[in-house]
Amino acid sequence: MPIARLIADAAQLETRLSNPPAWLIELGAAFEPVEIDEGVHEFEWSGEYDPSLLSRVLSEALGAEAALISDHGVDLPDLFISDMDSTMIGQECIDELADYAGIKPQIAAITERAMQGELDFEEALRERVKLLAGLDEGAIQLCLNERIFPMPGARELVQTLKEHDCQTVLVTGGFHHFADPVARLLGFEHVVGNRLDVAGGKLSGGLVGPIVDSSVKRATLKSELARLGEGAVSLATGDGANDIPMLEAAHYGFAYKAKPKAKQAANAWIDSGDLTSVLRLLGIPEEDWVRG
Repeated sequence: MPIARLIADAAQLETRLSNPPAWLIELGAAFEPVEIDEGVHEFEWSGEYDPSLLSRVLSEALGAEAALISDHGVDLPDLFISDMDSTMIGQECIDELADYAGIKPQIAAITERAMQGELDFEEALRERVKLLAGLDEGAIQLCLNERIFPMPGARELVQTLKEHDCQTVLVTGGFHHFADPVARLLGFEHVVGNRLDVAGGKLSGGLVGPIVDSSVKRATLKSELARLGEGAVSLATGDGANDIPMLEAAHYGFAYKAKPKAKQAANAWIDSGDLTSVLRLLGIPEEDWVRG
């Protein structure tokens, strides 16, 4: 029987339960959320298991700010794998870097379409990187210093999971120039990403080596999980179309303030609140969070 956990204001949740929409009444499903921690509620779903329907119940009928659906209970993960841009950090690095070349609107428009799943990821990436040809390499460090900041709750999430013996991997369709320092800042143990080609102190407009795309993200999750052995549990976070295969492959795939296609593919999501909502839904008490 599926278990659902949600974060919602208790008073608002009670009001919604006392006045359910007609479509929910017609389902005839019986469930009673129980508060297991402050603002965190859990219930077993007695109706037919349809993930999209249960997601609708949580979002529309119960007003969940964040939620997790599981058909096998909720265990602490052994592996945490995450996207970087707009997930662990609040920015899209290539868009911010493009501002130093004076072409941010042009690059950002392509980024948005790729994240929505409207463009082929590799083609869109190569097109954007080509537009950066000639930009001084020093702009990368300036961009890191001036524009790139962790998402609220990101460091607490990574460090707390590590404290609970969870392996952590940052996997990004972005670039090692950004991902390596971000990983050090947040505490990730391993990084998988793309490499910008630099020649004579300037970006050449090309990339070095194979592209990290959605298939690589999923394969990284699968290989890391296999390395941990049978019974290992995985957690993934992401926000765009390029993260969908990874979110689908994870035991707990969290769509963080995500594009519609990514949220639809996930079995967990956060629409408001910061990344510590993941810890709350996993049942890790706040006094056990690692801060600072």
